[in-house]
Amino acid sequence: MLDILNEFQLVALTGLVGGLCLGLAARLGRFCTLGAIEDLLYGGSSTRMRMWGVAIGIAVTGAFGLMQSGLLVAEETYYLSIQWMPAASVIGGLVFGYGMALAGNCGYGAIARLGGGDLRSFVIVLVMGVSTFIVLSGPLAPLRVALFPQTEVVSATPPGIAHHLGAATGLSVHLLGMLIGAVILVASAAHKPLWEKPAAVFWSAAVGLGVLIGWAGTSWVAHEGFAAVPVVSHSFAAPLGESILWWMIGSAQPISFAVGSVAGVWAGAFIGSLIKGHFRWEACEDPRELRRQIIGAALMGGGAVVAIGCSIGQGLTAFSLLAFSAPLTFLSIFAGAAIGLRQLIVGFQPAE
Repeated sequence: MLDILNEFQLVALTGLVGGLCLGLAARLGRFCTLGAIEDLLYGGSSTRMRMWGVAIGIAVTGAFGLMQSGLLVAEETYYLSIQWMPAASVIGGLVFGYGMALAGNCGYGAIARLGGGDLRSFVIVLVMGVSTFIVLSGPLAPLRVALFPQTEVVSATPPGIAHHLGAATGLSVHLLGMLIGAVILVASAAHKPLWEKPAAVFWSAAVGLGVLIGWAGTSWVAHEGFAAVPVVSHSFAAPLGESILWWMIGSAQPISFAVGSVAGVWAGAFIGSLIKGHFRWEACEDPRELRRQIIGAALMGGGAVVAIGCSIGQGLTAFSLLAFSAPLTFLSIFAGAAIGLRQLIVGFQPAE
């Protein structure tokens, strides 16, 4: 493959393939972060939240299977190579979750809706991408670094659940990880209403597979190629800004996994909307709604940088490695979204 495509093109292709899985799952399987939370809190249904659990279980089992086979090195991934900051996970997760509720979507969901013709999501994608870089490397970067400095891991044990359990017990880290993944998968799938919708199970598995495609593909290129390619998988905060930059100055910087991933989700969602017959152009007619979505998108961008990942980046990709940051960030995103949804749906006035 390296004789046909260079390293950057290969990782972009990897992102595109995995992104297609996620985009199709969003449209054909209704895989959605905010939708799952809203169903659980206000719809009386845990099915879509269990879809998340199935995707996480498959991603965890598969990621540690890749480690066992030597196709993925945990210490080369970003989530397990920097010190965990609990405060960043909580604060960033809360801000992201609240912004997600205001915007009506996370970054992944906004790209998926954009693939179905929703122009409101185009605004969310742009604002979130720009706000991410404002906090990541722009005017607010010095403040972020001062409050939440990211430092490399200095201990021999990466900041992961399975890795610390392995160090404490002497058991195989990879086998422990696969066991934990299997438990998450079985516990999430033990739900009769979920199995009454086989498509939901299939698309949950497709999301987990998409994450694994990212890990396996970028790891292979990093080891086989000569360019300094990071080992990554899907996330939709900084990659939105990176994609915007590439479309503007692509001749000055190489294509990346992030660009392919974002394009893949959009393309998958577009194909899915055509299959379902749901594609239609939509725009925002209420300035107040647009204002709320812009504020929400800006909060998501900043929150994701602080938390080092969005609902997909931490909730799936970091979770697949059982990074300490993943469960706490995911719970914080859930809590922030719950606060935002309550504000939007019932307000903060006490019940009479």
